[in-house]
Amino acid sequence: MFDTETVQCDVLIIGCGVAGATAALRLAANNEHLRIVVLTKTDDPHESNTYYAQGGIIYEGVDDSPEQLAQDLIRAGDGMNNRRAVEILAHEGPRLVRELLIERYQVPFTLDADAVPERTREAAHSTSRILHVNDATGRGIQEKLVAALRACPNIELHTDIVAVDLLTPAHHSLDRLAIYEPLSCVGAYVLDRNTGVVHTVLSRVTILASGGLGQIFLHTTNPEGATGDGLAMAYRAGARILNAEYVQFHPTTFYHRGEARFLISEALRGEGARLLNSDGEPFMHHYDPEWKELAPRDVVARSIHREMLRTGASYVYLDIASVMPAERIRERFPTICQNCAVYGVDPTQESIPVVPAAHYFCGGVWVDEWGRTDLQRLYAVGEVSCTGLHGANRLGSSSLLEGLVWGYRAAGDILESIADWHHVPAGTIPAWQATPSSHPADPALVEHDMATIKHSMWYYVGLVRSRRRLERALRDLNNLRQDIDAFYHAVSLEPGIIELRNAAQAALVVAGAAWANRESHGCHYRED
Repeated sequence: MFDTETVQCDVLIIGCGVAGATAALRLAANNEHLRIVVLTKTDDPHESNTYYAQGGIIYEGVDDSPEQLAQDLIRAGDGMNNRRAVEILAHEGPRLVRELLIERYQVPFTLDADAVPERTREAAHSTSRILHVNDATGRGIQEKLVAALRACPNIELHTDIVAVDLLTPAHHSLDRLAIYEPLSCVGAYVLDRNTGVVHTVLSRVTILASGGLGQIFLHTTNPEGATGDGLAMAYRAGARILNAEYVQFHPTTFYHRGEARFLISEALRGEGARLLNSDGEPFMHHYDPEWKELAPRDVVARSIHREMLRTGASYVYLDIASVMPAERIRERFPTICQNCAVYGVDPTQESIPVVPAAHYFCGGVWVDEWGRTDLQRLYAVGEVSCTGLHGANRLGSSSLLEGLVWGYRAAGDILESIADWHHVPAGTIPAWQATPSSHPADPALVEHDMATIKHSMWYYVGLVRSRRRLERALRDLNNLRQDIDAFYHAVSLEPGIIELRNAAQAALVVAGAAWANRESHGCHYRED
């Protein structure tokens, strides 16, 4: 909660997953005079995509090398990767895992018999190089980072604060001549969920670390807050968006009564689990004879989709019980076992029903090797950004590492450049103006419109796309966006309408990019 309507800080960070938290911690450690404000829209700062990451984080294998990791990243990304980003992650990533996560923050990675962090393997990796905290790696990392944030005297961690829009002088300044200046970001309008007050947060530098957009799809592994807020805000501010058609669908999420419920980690397939069709038969050898279950995620997800169409089934099965002892399953995958038990499934004794679901946004706000966007003073890190690392499809366990590396690099660049940036003159940016005579949003309308977005994206902009489906999606989403914009300006501001507005914009960005790209690469597959 803020004490004043207008707040001034040195660095504003929107989001506190691994990327945002890493940036904040490096800034605070290297300049104790900076006022760093970190915002999260939930009441619990642990709640983020980072927290729900099960599988692990890339480290380095026994007989590994940066060149070998780079080859795996490029193969998984269908060759569409930014080679400079690949080189940065492959050379800097393992060192930062060791120095920050293992040594400084002491993340409790699972140890092997020699009491060193255990390395496992995941799909499309050529060696065992993944560190994990059993099957709750993201939780293990996020808990340590949040504890570190709370311990820093010059970091203010504010919960229940929803970003409404980025502040750009070209759009918001009372000085109309500001439109002739280069685009820049000087903070954000933010809503306090508890008081209903919209604050004007003015910052010398802003970092977007708001996560992904899985909630614009009907089935997703993402938490409820992943509604594409950062992407939509950056788009409205005029930032360049890149590779938005590349939405990765995780092949295996637990299926129950028509819905994807939670993620079933890729690490099961890394440990030898097999995919079976409704007749109990393995099928991956028909679609990828070389890699089978360890093929890149887009290949596995489409293979499951095709097998479901071929057999008329609503899901397939993942069998770990026949390849791993029951006690080892319970030890290695305790969270998955607990979650499955809620629905009466015991992975140690039976196969797990699974379906693909929207999982990770490989595109996002364009950034350079330091996390800088094409708006002055605005950085983006983590899933909301597009470094080009992932190309057309993300290699498993690379997302946490990307957030760590670019959060760290962005902070380093800010430490060197922030002295050149000053706050905009007092009174230049007006306070938030509420809509006159507005009324509360009807929750039924908000829920219906969000459901329409989710269904349109799932059926028309999903695993397999075509011109006809995409044109239908664009037509429907454009009409809906216009209705939602009118709705947004007529009602009082509250989190649901903010998320709905952002989801509609994010969906249009993704659908438009998918329509424009007629080439199939990675997780963007055009059947036409």
